Amino acid sequence: MTLRSTETPMPARAAIGVFDSGVGGLSVLRHLRAQLPQEDFCYFADGEFAPYGEKPEGLIVARSLTIAAFLREHGVKALVVACNTATAAAIDALRLAHPDMPVVGVEPGLKPAAALSRSRVVGVLATEATLASNKFARLRDQMEIDSDVRFLAQACNGLADRIESGELRSAATALLLRRYIEPLLAEGADTLVLGCTHYPFVQPLIKTLVPAQTQIVDTGAAVASQLARLLAQRGLQAPLTQQGALEMFTSGSRSALAAACTRLLQIDVPATSIGRMAK
Repeated sequence: MTLRSTETPMPARAAIGVFDSGVGGLSVLRHLRAQLPQEDFCYFADGEFAPYGEKPEGLIVARSLTIAAFLREHGVKALVVACNTATAAAIDALRLAHPDMPVVGVEPGLKPAAALSRSRVVGVLATEATLASNKFARLRDQMEIDSDVRFLAQACNGLADRIESGELRSAATALLLRRYIEPLLAEGADTLVLGCTHYPFVQPLIKTLVPAQTQIVDTGAAVASQLARLLAQRGLQAPLTQQGALEMFTSGSRSALAAACTRLLQIDVPATSIGRMAK
């Protein structure tokens, strides 16, 4: 299905832009489409630079602004930064560059995790860049002041790469996850926060590696709810009578992105490669 033209759209009929460095943002996209089935979405996977987690902050900001400009030219009415690392690094710059458009980011779900934890110890699985960001430090410090919960940060280097390559249940991925999760459990964590949008795709594997009572927090549904609220506030909701369409773009391999949609979302959507983008 092809999206309606957005050259001169009625704002409510325009699409919503969603981007990530790769396939991780598809975990957010599935929540968006479930809660807002009437909306059109344009998804951009920055495969040329995936994953963002171990990239310099300046590069992440530059890529985020470039992708947002591309999606804006495509006529989107709102932007979802479906990447924890890009949110931590670039959300302020994106909102400054696009003050007239709702811009929704994702962040580790520390508040819901604190409410769930009985041991008052929460493990946070995220990328190195997210955990090193000032945004995460402020969030963690404020949550530790507001609650009696201790947050244990664990950088999961290499995990997003395995998910990008489709290794969702492999022995090597399980070994990597054990290396990151077991120290958190040993310190008493009874709740784990998935602080990267790639990680929900290995949640079934994580469940096999932790005690049955361990809580796992994914904030994708909360992001969709926040977007729905902002669209309603600004009168930008698409008519409930229409069926939303989906369009996919990538700076990397279009066949890889299309295959990921089939594998991870069980939908067949062709992807368009836009070629090399300005950095």
